[in-house]
Amino acid sequence: MADHTLVFIVLGLTLAAFVWGRFRYDLVALTALLGAVMLGLVPGEEAFLGFGHPAVITVAAVLVLSRGFERSGVVDVIAEQVLKVGNRLFLQLAALTGTVVVLSGFMNNVGALALLLPVAMRLAREHDISPSLLLMPLAFGSLLGGLTTLIGTPPNIIIAIYRRSVTGEAFGLFSFSPVGVAVALAGLAFILLIGWRLVPQRAGKASTEAMFDTANYLVELKVGEDSKANGLTLRELQQELEETIPVLAVVRDDQRRAGHAFFGVLREGDILLLEAGPDEMKLLEDKAGLSLGAEPEEDKVSADETASRESDAEPVQENPGKKHNKEKKEKKEKKQGVDTEGLELIEAVVRTDSIMVNRTVSQLRLHNQFGLHLVAVARDGGRLKQRLRDIRFRAGDVLLLQGGESELSESLATLGCLPLASRNLALGQPRMLLVSLGIFAAAILAILLGVLPAAVALSSAALISLLVGVLPLRDGYQAIDGPVIVLLAAMIPVGQALETSGGAALIAEVMLVWGGQWPAVVTLVGLFVITMMLSDVINNAAAAVLMAPIAVSLANGFDASIDPFLMVVAVSASCAFLTPIGHQSNTLVMGPGGYRFGDYWRMGLPLEMVVLVVAIPMILMVWPL
Repeated sequence: MADHTLVFIVLGLTLAAFVWGRFRYDLVALTALLGAVMLGLVPGEEAFLGFGHPAVITVAAVLVLSRGFERSGVVDVIAEQVLKVGNRLFLQLAALTGTVVVLSGFMNNVGALALLLPVAMRLAREHDISPSLLLMPLAFGSLLGGLTTLIGTPPNIIIAIYRRSVTGEAFGLFSFSPVGVAVALAGLAFILLIGWRLVPQRAGKASTEAMFDTANYLVELKVGEDSKANGLTLRELQQELEETIPVLAVVRDDQRRAGHAFFGVLREGDILLLEAGPDEMKLLEDKAGLSLGAEPEEDKVSADETASRESDAEPVQENPGKKHNKEKKEKKEKKQGVDTEGLELIEAVVRTDSIMVNRTVSQLRLHNQFGLHLVAVARDGGRLKQRLRDIRFRAGDVLLLQGGESELSESLATLGCLPLASRNLALGQPRMLLVSLGIFAAAILAILLGVLPAAVALSSAALISLLVGVLPLRDGYQAIDGPVIVLLAAMIPVGQALETSGGAALIAEVMLVWGGQWPAVVTLVGLFVITMMLSDVINNAAAAVLMAPIAVSLANGFDASIDPFLMVVAVSASCAFLTPIGHQSNTLVMGPGGYRFGDYWRMGLPLEMVVLVVAIPMILMVWPL
């Protein structure tokens, strides 16, 4: 069997696995690489050279520098200004989307979105609007902003380095800017004037109580003398129930203790504050002997109010008498001093690279390993009603978690979750802010002057940032997106095999036969559409790796410059607007925005048409055939 046929089989299976989504894309890419090695398509001694490829090193360095901007407070200064835009939806969209477009040009676009996502949620809640109107424009804006510079998105880095392998000279830092800026501005104008009107409005999902409906489930259960729970720890109670029902707090002697931090033994008279529905309440009564310590609350409350609610140690009885009401009021006022420290509830969204994906609560050992209680899970904008222990997490799920305030941030970072709570804007140290900007500016200057290649300059900047304390070494390692690095490192040799086997030339020949009677610009449009469709179902970096050799073969077939063909791939690979799986930014907003799979194409399809109409003439103007 010919080598190019084997390459097509490997790539076909790889693309099918990417689309299926059962396995993470880095595992699929690594499987494709090892399969190519075993079939003799990639020499064994060259199998892992991709991990030292300049494109991979550059992506890793940009991720570290992006985290440094966050740590030093550079982005928080910008976010603070965004929160002042007022209550007009147009101004909110313009501030959020415009800001993410600019930030995405100089830092990783997923990182830029992650930093502004909590700001968008806060705006939605403060002004009582659906976050769905803000989040999809924000995600699409991050993709558009990545087009504007070399370091804005991995496809640009891949295409720049690939050009050097063909011509001996890479694209420069701002080589992408003339086309990228024009496309980004046109896309931004479309989003602000027309696009947001095409987004389905998911009403009422901005608030925590609307998404999780916490008020309907808050109950207080009392440990009686004959209760099975008497003498058990919370962990032993959950083992007895064979259920992970979250205990938010334990009230004993008028002192409230956070459930995640209560490791003592339950005793008679203790009140457990829980989130439980009718089925869970029956389970608690039958198997643990717990009885209602107070009637379930009927008033709607926010998650923050739920976390700070005062608990009565005695059952509340209905009595219309004025005397009883007065005593009840006095008792409530007396208990205002109950300690509620540590009862923080926080929402977080599961990232695509999270260790939680396809795993359950028990497998992750959330409480024992991370000190977190899982209170509820929302998916597609609504709370999941199934048992918590049975839920396998997906990318984009929104979690309601309880944990210690000091440990929450580190635990969420380790799990790969993005907090959606209102950011307390920590403006960092002014000295570190200036140092961070100065280091980045020096790297950019070195690249522009040709003193250092982009990979070396940006890696040096990342190293200096770690050495001078812009961010701790641990944060630097956490900033590097492992799955993306493995994906790139594995797919680069497979992409080279497509070229060396003659597969890229064969695909180009077929395209030339079909479009040979048409001008080259028609083939450019076809290449643009194919790459864009590919990026809607697989990672954009993988799309760029696979389409770059085909683009060069097409250019050679037309006896034309390779630059416009490579630019077409760079732009189209980063415009995955039709599905939530084409880009991490799209996946991140799916849960918080309450979107469904089919919602993206409504704004995404016309936006892709705008990009195509603007990009092709600009490419031909700046990079003529």
